[in-house]
Order: sequence, then C-alpha cells, then structure tokens
Amino acid sequence: MKFEDNKAIYEQMADRLCDEIIAGTYKTDDRIPSVREYAVMLQVNTNTAVKSYELLAREGIIYIRRGLGYYVSDGAREQIMTARRKAFLSQTLPSLFREMELLGITLEEIGKEWAKPRRQ
Repeated sequence: MKFEDNKAIYEQMADRLCDEIIAGTYKTDDRIPSVREYAVMLQVNTNTAVKSYELLAREGIIYIRRGLGYYVSDGAREQIMTARRKAFLSQTLPSLFREMELLGITLEEIGKEWAKPRRQ
C-alpha cells in the first residue's frame, strides 16, 4: 500500500479496512486479519497496525473476541457509508463545486463524463 503524506498511516490503514468492509471483502462477524498479519501485509510497524485497530474498535467498526482476533461489527458497513457520505457532502462536494465554478465546468459536462464507461 502506498501511503499519502496528508494523513497518519494508522488512519489510512483504518480507511483501507473500511474500504474492504464496504466492498464486501469482510462482512458482519467475519474475522479480519490479525494485527500482525495486517502489519506484514502492508509493511508497517505492528504498533501502527495496533493503533489502526484500536481506532476502528473505538468507532464500533470492529470488535475483539479474546484469543480469537478481531471481527466486523454488526452494522459496520452502514456506519462507514453514513460517515463517508456525510464527509463527502460537507467537505468534498463544496470543494468540487468551487473548482467547477472556477473552471467553468457545467453540470451537463459532468453528466456526460458520468455516462462514459469507467475502467476499474
């Protein structure tokens, strides 16, 4: 995983796990990789992975089963989606609209771009 400079690594790791939950890689009550497994997978210090898991546990996204590992909480996907939608609408969209206005991009142009096939 390539990390950005604008956000703490442990937060980016938490975002990645959230992405995987949204995508359905991990569903309610699925076991996620252990802290060590995830640290090795992403080539980061184990303490960084611990901080990431603690953040997600505080937010109620994951929970621990003592001796068994971390699991996805019930309603985690919906909770993540709600938080991300709120952030998109309050932070990303206003910035996007300002940029569109500065560049003279119309909603019709956006609609045409939206209709184009996208490569994954």
